[in-house]
Amino acid sequence: MTDPAVDALRPGAVPAGLDLARLADHLATHRPELAAGPLRAELIAGGKSNLTYLLRAGDREVVLRRPPLGHVLATAHDMGREFRVISALAPTEVPVPGALLLCTDPDVIGAPFYLMERVSGEVFRTRAQTDPLGDERRHALAMAMMDTLAALHTVDPAEVGLSDFGRPEGYLARQVRRWAGQLDRSRSRDLPGIDELRDRLAATAPEGANAGRIVHGDYRLDNLLASADPVAVHAVLDWEMATLGDPLADLGLLLTYWDVLGGSETAAGNPVADGLGPRAGFPTGADLIDRYAGRSDVDVGPLHWHVALGCFKLAVICEGIHYRHTLGQTLGEGFDRIGDMVAPLVAYGLTAARER
Repeated sequence: MTDPAVDALRPGAVPAGLDLARLADHLATHRPELAAGPLRAELIAGGKSNLTYLLRAGDREVVLRRPPLGHVLATAHDMGREFRVISALAPTEVPVPGALLLCTDPDVIGAPFYLMERVSGEVFRTRAQTDPLGDERRHALAMAMMDTLAALHTVDPAEVGLSDFGRPEGYLARQVRRWAGQLDRSRSRDLPGIDELRDRLAATAPEGANAGRIVHGDYRLDNLLASADPVAVHAVLDWEMATLGDPLADLGLLLTYWDVLGGSETAAGNPVADGLGPRAGFPTGADLIDRYAGRSDVDVGPLHWHVALGCFKLAVICEGIHYRHTLGQTLGEGFDRIGDMVAPLVAYGLTAARER
């Protein structure tokens, strides 16, 4: 992956979270073509949940994904889930990295992991990256992002072997319960308003007329590998929360990143939202939804509940990252400001949840 935030390691150093000797033995048995030379690894900075490494195996470069260190929430970092969905989507119009190997044995490197092909492109995450694009290319990149999401939501799960990938019935109500449970396991400080937001969402969860589509679960610009000249999306990354459900959940969360964080001063210098949204010179969230609606058969309808869910979900994710950071269990930079995003997310989510 061509990411300007790849950490430079001392010659011979091994990043935390890997055991290269045991990994080499495993590859020699299961993918011997990747064990032809000495293994070297670099942590790819930027991911705030699962850990991603650039692995050099002789003359070949592949990417390894594993769960975060330390405080890991149950079901939140399922390597097999990621591996299955990118394998299934490979023959579709949705760009994904090629899946190479899944290992569910935690004894190899300390946690389950999988390998995928390295895909060329850039993760657009910061203003330093997106400002030089100019208005025309920023607009084109945003539209390409929405076209890719529309392509995902038009894939028939049964046709790609994912008919049992989730339970669409009651998906939205389960989302509220799931993230409420994750919140309870990540609480380390007082969070005013977050319980009210949880309760409002639980009491007003819609049926989800669009249920049954493949949902990414954390779709946003910096979960894509893209290029700016020409503008194109080369791969969708970070499938750890993918399932079958209501595609409006993807749209609501995207608008949370785009308009709630990307349109406010909260985003300034923040590694999660600094380069996103209208504040960074991109089109508005309304423009994104118009583009999506023109290329999808999904009824976008009123999105306020889904934006409120997006705010709650992202607040819980940020709180979990903040908690791991306070325990010294994060790798890379930028984690010290993640916790600052929780309060404004809760406030906006409450406003959206109160809409009728």
